Amino acid sequence: MRRIGLFATILASAAGILAVPSVARAQCTANGAPASCGVPGSVSMTAGRVVRLQVSAGSTLLTAPTPADFDGGFNATTGPTLTVSANATWTLSLRASAAMWTASNTSPGAPARTNKAAGDLKWSTASNGSFNTLSTSDVNLVTGGATASNATTLYFQTLYNWTLDTPGSYSLSIVLTLTSP
Repeated sequence: MRRIGLFATILASAAGILAVPSVARAQCTANGAPASCGVPGSVSMTAGRVVRLQVSAGSTLLTAPTPADFDGGFNATTGPTLTVSANATWTLSLRASAAMWTASNTSPGAPARTNKAAGDLKWSTASNGSFNTLSTSDVNLVTGGATASNATTLYFQTLYNWTLDTPGSYSLSIVLTLTSP
């Protein structure tokens, strides 16, 4: 009796396996030598917008002013190189993160200027080009289309005034924003 029960279970299991519907697949058969055959197929994907901004340096040490810089009203510094990679159109913008520079005292009796405006830093994408006043509003720095590598160097001019720019340690954060509509 035990044999019959076990055999019936095996038979029922085998019948269940055979009853499972099979998935139709493309087939290919070739005979002879040389033999080859091909089966058509397809693949699909969705590629979204991909943009990347690489900055050559996270911070830029501005050139310390000399007497000639104070006389001329400014000095110049080469800033970082900004490299954009994108698979669609893009815009890189620039702004100051605050309206005023952060100032720390470095000389006793000569407090650092706490109201040095962000506009005392000017920027350009050409060392001998026209320089733009930095503000707290986004300004288009450069735009482009799909590219593997679009490099732009920033150039700065820092404005100085004999009577306003007292000794101190000054810093200003800038914000670079890369967008792809």
